[in-house]
Order: sequence, then structure tokens, then C-alpha cells
Amino acid sequence: MLDHLGQVAQAAADKFGASEALVFEGRSFSYEELNTLVEAVAGGLAGLGLARSDVITLYASNSWEWVVSYYAIARLGAVVNPVNTMLTPDEIGYVVKDCGAKAIIASPEKVEATLPVKQSSEVKEIISFGDDIAPGAVSFNQLLTSKIQAPSADDIDPVSLSTIGYTSGTTGHPKGAMQSHRAVILNGAMTSQLQNRGADDVVVSALPCPHVYGNVLMNGMMMYGTKLVLHRAFDPAAVMEDIARHKATICDGVPTMYMFMLNSPAFPEADLSSLKRCYVGGQTMPVATMKAVEEGFKVPLIELWGMTEIAGLGSTHPLYGTNKHGSIGCAIPYCELRIADAEDASKTMPRGEVGELMVRGPIVMLGYYGDEEKTRETLEPDGWLHTGDLGTMDEDGCVYIVDRKKDMILTGGYNVYPAEIERVLAGHPAVALAAVGKQDDELKGEIAKAYVVLKEGETGDEQEMMAFCREKLAAYKCPRKIQFVPDVPKTSTGKIMRRQLHTLD
Repeated sequence: MLDHLGQVAQAAADKFGASEALVFEGRSFSYEELNTLVEAVAGGLAGLGLARSDVITLYASNSWEWVVSYYAIARLGAVVNPVNTMLTPDEIGYVVKDCGAKAIIASPEKVEATLPVKQSSEVKEIISFGDDIAPGAVSFNQLLTSKIQAPSADDIDPVSLSTIGYTSGTTGHPKGAMQSHRAVILNGAMTSQLQNRGADDVVVSALPCPHVYGNVLMNGMMMYGTKLVLHRAFDPAAVMEDIARHKATICDGVPTMYMFMLNSPAFPEADLSSLKRCYVGGQTMPVATMKAVEEGFKVPLIELWGMTEIAGLGSTHPLYGTNKHGSIGCAIPYCELRIADAEDASKTMPRGEVGELMVRGPIVMLGYYGDEEKTRETLEPDGWLHTGDLGTMDEDGCVYIVDRKKDMILTGGYNVYPAEIERVLAGHPAVALAAVGKQDDELKGEIAKAYVVLKEGETGDEQEMMAFCREKLAAYKCPRKIQFVPDVPKTSTGKIMRRQLHTLD
């Protein structure tokens, strides 16, 4: 196994050479070509005065330049700070000040709003992709032609800081999870190990590169020769077209991506015959929807689970193991999962009982950058990480997520889990997507409200859907209100933002 991320591009070129590595918007790159670009950009960054251990923020949408920039930062021995493109200028300002970034690499549409950050932070350079460079920014293309040799990075410690990945910040400011080189490399390696991803595979993905799920796929491409067909953004028809065009063997996505593909007018004519399996993560997926995907795509759909604080996956199902729908699988090698008492992390719950999912192992973050208090709240002294997910574990060690701890609804003294209601609503023949949030209620404290996106051509009846829920759920678990909406708030990865559902009222 490699020692640090700065070795990845060269090792890929040595191992896979002229083989096709990356396809983006019709342009193809071999492993040798990617490494040549990485070396050039790493040298260009050094020419700007950037050096080992400097934090460099990567603020751009999916592109070949993003991939090259990521490995160039690592090749320099600097620290990657990949950020969500949905962040506002104010949020970017907070992040770069918090982590002390020395430079920002950005896509053209992000540059103008980012330039003022130079006046209020340690940022010295803003580097722009594209040909039309805003005044005050540096051209990424010029870095490619700088012909400056990148300094050696052979002696980087595997357990040193490689990445600062900021959480979504749904409660207060985002927190910067510090990931070691070993954590990122091991996560990519063990994901490919359990899911048997290799040089015979072609993956089509629109998952954002800054997100750990997208990052794992990118590292799988580089370390194990899996061809990656990368999309700038998710478009159901375009993804299905590329599955056929490139004879993809694997499709990765979040639940909403599969729901939109199933509901797309292009789906009935799509040629998905090359696929061997599909993977889904980012949010729990109702079993009824998983079965619908398997029936439609005619391949297994395998769930995975991960988070920023562990640099990617914490669990999945081994390809040659039992695929248990509704379960996120078992711990990846070298790591442990357990279900702890939600009020006392030192106690482990009996099998089958609900508690907080915790994870331990070399993939666990070093801590939150500059925030010892939040680090102590999240990391136990013995290394166990609080995930904030409630779940159960069966006798085989497979975990079933019940819900996010913070999303739980307390109604009349009863615990109600939004994911449970969403799973039931997903089984209704007219429902394309369902999301459940909480509303304040004078009598019960909180109540559950469902927001439903209907399938094309379907109509909805609130009372009929409530009756459908009552057939499958205890009365206290049922939504008290149902609202039909054209879409729901989602993150850049397609994850439903439950705490933003109230904006649809």
C-alpha cells in the first residue's frame, strides 16, 4: 500500500500506463497523461510560493482539472481542502479563514465572488480554471506550462494530515475533519477490496468530487485501474447514455439519483445491459425502492455507508457476501463498528436494539481542525467515533440505520424516525420520492410532516396516503400532514436536507 497521496499519480502511471483512466465531457485521459498534468501543476504551485503543509482550497465543480488539482496538491505535499460548490462566498470565507488556506483553486464561475477573500484571510493566490481569467486571478493553464520541477515529497508521514474536509454545517458553522494520508488511502483500498472494483470495471458517476463518496471512486480509479466516466452534474438521461456508450459495469449514486433515473422518460429505452452491479450511499434507501431499482436495472443494488469524519466508507456488503436490503453492511477491513447506548457511549447495546452507531480504526479522523471541544465530543479517548446515526446490529455484524440522531421527532413522548415513514411512503405506487421533517405542535410537541414528489402522470390524495401509512405503521409514527411538492431541498450530492423542508411550507 502507498504511504501518502502524493505517490498516487506516479504509481498509477507506472502500473497502468496508457490505459484509459478518466473520461470527462468527451475528453479521455490515460494514467500517464494524468500524471504528467499532475507533475506540471504541482510544479506550478511551487512556483507560486506554495509549499508542503500549506492548505489549498479546491472550490470547483466536477472536471478533469479538479482531479488533476487534487493530486497536484498532494504531490506538492500540501493539504487538500475540498469544498462543496454550493457554499456561498460568506461560507467560503469562513472555511478558508478557519483552516488558514494559502490558495484557492476554483472553477471560473466561482472566482469573482472569491477574490475579496484575499483581503481578509491568509489566501495569497486564487487560481482559475478556463481561458477567461478574471483580473487578480492566476491561470490554471499557465501552471500546466510552467515547467517547474515539483519538490520531492518522498518523506511524508502516512499518519500526517492530508485533507481537511468540512462537514455540511447543518448546526452552526461547518467543522473541518482532518484526514490522514493513511485514512484516505486505506478507505479507497478497502472499498475496492470489498466491492471487487478493478481494472476490468468502468464506473459512471456524477457524485461531486469534494464529497467522500466521489473521492473514494476517484482514488479507486487511480489505485486500481478502474475507468471513471465523470459527469459535471447529475442528469438522468446523460448518465444512462454514458452507461451504454462506455459499457459501464458499475453505477454509483445516492438514492435520489436512482429515483430520478427510474422516473425518467428515457429509462424504458435505456441500454443498461453492461452493468454488473450498482451501489448506493449518502442516505438510507427504502427497501421498496431498492427492489424497484434492481427490477429496473436488472442487477444487484448494494448499499454502503460513510461520512467525512472517516474519509469515505465505514461499511458495505462484500460483493460475494449476502446482500441484505435495508442494511449498510459490515465494517470495512481493519475497522470496527458497534452500537452504543445513545446516552452512555461506554455501554454496547445488545444485538437488535437501537443505539448510536460508532466506528473505530485507522480511517477515523485526527480531529476537527482548531476545535478541541468538538473533537472531544465526537471522539472518545479509546478511539471510538460518534457518528450521530441511530441503528441496530444483527448477529452477522450487519448494521441497519434507523435514522439520524438529530432528525428524530419526539411526538407525544414517542420517538418517531423520519426514515421509517419515508420507507413506507416509497412503497406507494404513485410516489417517486418522499421526505419527512418535523413541525412544532402545541399538543404533541413535534409532529411528522411528509413532503411527497409524485411520479410522472400520477396524482396524489393526502387522505389516501395517510391511510396507506396507517396500514403499515403504528398510529403515533404516521405523518400528520402530507404536502405534494415538485422537488425537495437537496445537497450537492443529492442527499435530502430534512432540516430545510420547512422552507416548502
